[in-house]
Amino acid sequence: MSLVEKLGKIRLIAMDVDGVLTDGSMIFGVGEETKIFHVHDGLGISVAIVAGIEIVWISGNVSDAVAKRAEMLGVKEVRQGVGDKGSVIRQLAASRGITKDEVAFIGDDLNDLPAFEEAGVRIAVGDAAEQLKRSADMVTRRTGGRGAVREVIEAVLNAQGRWDEAASAFIDRQKRREEGTPWRAQ
Repeated sequence: MSLVEKLGKIRLIAMDVDGVLTDGSMIFGVGEETKIFHVHDGLGISVAIVAGIEIVWISGNVSDAVAKRAEMLGVKEVRQGVGDKGSVIRQLAASRGITKDEVAFIGDDLNDLPAFEEAGVRIAVGDAAEQLKRSADMVTRRTGGRGAVREVIEAVLNAQGRWDEAASAFIDRQKRREEGTPWRAQ
């Protein structure tokens, strides 16, 4: 089966956070951790949600910044402090009644390999660990925290013939939103 055919089946995109939604850098100050997220990834996530693609974030770390960003984007499921990401992927598929082939996972490092084993489409960001890239069905041109997630979402929705429609629906919702409120899929 071709990559486009595999992407055409995707109903849920799960992803690591550090190194996928961020560039992997960690900024620590007095009091709390700070993370930098790319707006292209955020807008892509919102378009995916409008299109009915479920987005799930799975991180080995725990961060208030991650929870806040997920809330801003309308990402309803965020799992933090996860040791075995593969078991989370299995649980997600089972609880939603979907098959492995309907799940994509985006990762960047060795701790994402268990999730790769459970996902139907395994995607490594452009600057991922070599072992992960070798196991991937797709390696993004863009790097983690620099639009890789948006690239994946566009590829999935284009494979399904729905990118233009989803992007238009997102734009229509943004036109109707109340001024001063953050943009969200809902």
